[in-house]
Formats: sequence, structure tokens, C-alpha cells
Amino acid sequence: MTGAAGVLALVLLWIGYLHRNRRITWLQTVADRLGTYFNQPGWVALPLALFLATILTALLGFIWDVSLHVGKGRDAGPLANPAHYFILVGLFFLFMAGMAAIVLPLDEKPGPAAVRITRTWYAPVGGILLAGAGLYALIGFPLDDVWHRIFGQDVTLWGPTHLMLIGGAGFSLIGVLLLEFEGRHNRPRPEEADSRRMWLLRSFAFGGLLIGLSVFQVEFDFGVQQFRMVFQPMLIVAAATVSLVAARLVLGRFSTLVVVGFAVVVRTVVALLVGGPIIDAPRNVFPLYLGIALVVEVLALLPLVRRPVLWGALCGLAAATVGLWLESLWVDAMFVNPWPASIWPELLAMSVPVGIAGGVIGGMLGTVLRGEPLPKPAVRRTLVVAAVLIVGAAVANGLSHTVPENATATIALTEAPSQNGERMVFADVRIDPTDLVGDDPEWIEILGWQGGVGSESPGRGLVVDRLERVEAGHYVSTAPVPVSGSWKTVLRVQDGRIHTALPVFMPADPGIGAEEVPALNTFTRPFVPEITVLQRERSFDYPSWLFGAASLVVLACSLILVAALSWGAGRVNDRYPHTTRSASAEPVASA
Repeated sequence: MTGAAGVLALVLLWIGYLHRNRRITWLQTVADRLGTYFNQPGWVALPLALFLATILTALLGFIWDVSLHVGKGRDAGPLANPAHYFILVGLFFLFMAGMAAIVLPLDEKPGPAAVRITRTWYAPVGGILLAGAGLYALIGFPLDDVWHRIFGQDVTLWGPTHLMLIGGAGFSLIGVLLLEFEGRHNRPRPEEADSRRMWLLRSFAFGGLLIGLSVFQVEFDFGVQQFRMVFQPMLIVAAATVSLVAARLVLGRFSTLVVVGFAVVVRTVVALLVGGPIIDAPRNVFPLYLGIALVVEVLALLPLVRRPVLWGALCGLAAATVGLWLESLWVDAMFVNPWPASIWPELLAMSVPVGIAGGVIGGMLGTVLRGEPLPKPAVRRTLVVAAVLIVGAAVANGLSHTVPENATATIALTEAPSQNGERMVFADVRIDPTDLVGDDPEWIEILGWQGGVGSESPGRGLVVDRLERVEAGHYVSTAPVPVSGSWKTVLRVQDGRIHTALPVFMPADPGIGAEEVPALNTFTRPFVPEITVLQRERSFDYPSWLFGAASLVVLACSLILVAALSWGAGRVNDRYPHTTRSASAEPVASA
């Protein structure tokens, strides 16, 4: 696949070479026709059209890929998963959209922020950032294959190379928004006001940013999260504050509702395609963000909105408190794992700082896209670095957990009617010591997953049963769970910093040299680190320093991407003339 992508890249480079040397005209013609329709320069219109089609393709592939891993398990190889083709094509054409913005300008400097490549060739900042984000994501594909060959199949969304793939796609929307800003100030017909069509397209771009920043939560959407519950509200508030604060500043009244509506429609369509009769994979739900959007809209009525950074911080605080409480109503009703009351102290301790940081970043992004001056370079750099450190500290806290020593569970299984030839059982679980978890844990459940995708498999490869508490340390299942075939069935416990599991049934797996863990009628097993059962295929046969070093390389690449986006936003803000806040207070009114 890398070879095929390389050949296609050479063809595209050749087309770009011919265009730059004026030996073909059709590429400019297509771009200009699109530009005429949207009143945008061709070097914006064509890349945005390419991006819109390809990012939706990548999103479908991504949700499908996660669903396949949840329902079926590891891939036989990097090309054995059909969803990978959608992801790869989507990310490749994302990179191609950025390169088109770089290659297209011929007889013009595309705005005062454009970057000089040769004596007569200038590229828009947004195009450079879009291509860079696409390249960053694409590099994750071959690195992911290398990663799995060294460390085994870490079947989790949060594998470092997986984060490169989804992070590059998600953050590419910032490049798209900056590219559109550059095009807005270099329109073929500058005398014409912005149309409602362009306002709607900008709303969709912010909706795409919200979706892109939300994909880090997708394990929670399926109910197979492999990290502590406090991550979910933190990730929700981070995605919402950056996207919705910026959107409200740029688009004006009620725009956050349009942004959230677009995100809901797209996620619903993808969820129905993946979980419906066509693909027939495990279903997923997703955050609604409506409560946080309403909070942002209400706070926009305050005069403080004229000071976007401070107003963004206030929005972040409100989003991490009132907004998350409103979101929790949706989570409790729709998600596998609701937020228990016991989680709220740590939830707020993590989400409030992240929400304030996200609101500040959203405020600065909105300031750039409104054409207003940012704070002085030293101040804005400090704010970005502080935001990165706050998120890093929150992530480090979320990753901090304990596995109890000398803790066991005695499980008695009772036969239930079989389903499609699969052995199904009810479980009676007694935990020792009885006070291992409190009265309101995040979850005590039996998870059966990777049982095979298809209607012939109960639960389409995924069954999650939240156990019912009888008394301290004594729990019973509420629905039958599978314990045969290819199912991997485990007892999972998460309460505060306790995060642990034990196997109920594991099939023999000759591919990794693992023997069957049988589901006996009665058995007692010790609690172990959850990663050893949920990521059974992961290898630990490598030097202890290697995983840390590899993770640091991925972290460095990610920080370079964040630094590049910050540089691009700052360059655009410094090079374009600024408008007054009163003139841009409610852009939707003029639209």
C-alpha cells in the first residue's frame, strides 16, 4: 500500500509540476470554477472541496475500524481490514488537499501571510498546515505496522501511533479554517458580502473540528474504554471548549447549535452505517454537546465576550461544571457506563483546568478567525504552553491507577439458553476482600467482546453487562454473557484509582501462543492489570526503555504539529489587517 501511495504521489507531483510550469490549464480551470461559485480563490475552493469529501471517508473508515476491532479482534494484517482502505484514502487525499492549496497559486501571492517557497512561488499558511497535518497522520500508518511488529497488537484506540492517525485528521480542521480565512480576504469579488452559503460551510468546518477532537473518546462510545472513567468528561470538555468557543466568536448568534447539529447528523449517519444492516458491526453512541453549546450561547450575552480570551476561560469553567452536568443527563440515558456521583470530585479537578485551557485556546482561535489582534507573542505563547501542560497533567493523572494485591473473585456460572450455538451463562460474583470497591464504583461489569462480527453472533461481537449489587462484595449478572467460541469475556472493576480485571473465558490463541482460560462452573481467580486481558495480543518481550523511547518520539511529533498550528495562527494574525471588535461582533447578522 505504501508503494501504491508512492506511485500515486509521483503522478500528483507530475501534475503539480506541469501546472507550475504552465503546461496544463485544466487544474486552474477547475479550481477557478469552484472559486467563482463560492467567491473564493481557486487555491481555497478546490482544496476545501477535496477535503470535505475525504475527511468524511476517513471518519467512516475510522469508526468502522474501531467497531471491527471491538467485535472481531486483531487484524490478520494491515491490509486485511477493509476499513483501513477508507482511512488511508481519506488521509491521503487530506494531504493532497493541502498540497493543492500550496501548488495552485501561480500569478499571485496568496495573501500577506503566505510563505515564500521560491522567488515567485508563495503558499498559503492554511495549505501548509493542512498538508502537514495530513502528512503527520499518514506517517502513522507505516509506523503503526512497525509498532505492532515490535510491541504486538495493542488493540486500543489510545496506542501512540493510533493517536497520530486520528490526531492529524482532527487537527487538520484548524488548517482548513485558517485557509478559508486567507481565502475570505482574497476573494475574486471582494465587494460582495459573505453569503449564507459560506456561513453554513464555516459552521460545518467547526462541526468537523468538534467531531475531529471527539474521536479520542470513541472507546467510551462503544463501552469498551480501557482507561479510567474520568477521561471521558475531560475529553468531552476539551473538544467542546476549543470548537464551540471559537465557533461562537466567529459565526455569531446560535451558531453553536448549528455546529452541534451538524456533528450529530454526521455521527448519526456514520453510526447507522456501521451498526446497521449494511456493515452489521457493534453499535456506538456519542456525546451530544448540546448542554455545553447552550452554556456558551448564554455566556455570549455578557459584555465580557468583547474580551475573547477571558470570555473563553469563563466559558471553559462553565462548560466543565454546568455544561458537563447537562451532558451527564445524556450520558446516563444513552451510554453503557453512566457517571456515578462518586466520580464528580476528581471529574471536576481534571475537567475544570482543561476546560479553562480549552476555552482560552478557543478564544484565541476565534480571535484569529475574526481578524482581531491576539495578545502579545510572549503572552500567547505562554498561554499555549500552559494549555499543553495542563492537558498533559490531566492525562497523567487519568493514567494513574492501582491494581489491588491479593484480591480475587470467586465466580459461579449458571447455564443460560444458548444463542446461535454459543454457550451463554449467568454469573454470581463474590469479590475478596469485600470492601475492595465502594458502594458507587465507576463500573463492575462483565465484558464479552471480539466474538465475531455478524448477526449470527450474539451482541454482534460485543456484550456488556453491568452487574447488580446484592451486598458488599457480592454481585450478580443481569443478562447472559457468552463464554465459548472466539469470545473474550472478562470481569472488569473500576473504582477511583482501582482499575483491574480478571478473565472469565479466553479462547486458545495459537497465533500468540496463548492457552485457553476455561469458563468452569465455579472458579477463583486473582485480579490482574486490565491491559493483560484486554490487550492479550500485546507483547512485553522488549527492553524496558524501548516503549518509553518510542512513545516519546510520537509525543515529539505531536508537539511539533501543535507548535506548527500555533505558528500558523500567529502568522496569519500578525500579517493580516485587524478589524475592530464592534465591527465583527455578530457576523451572522450581516450574513
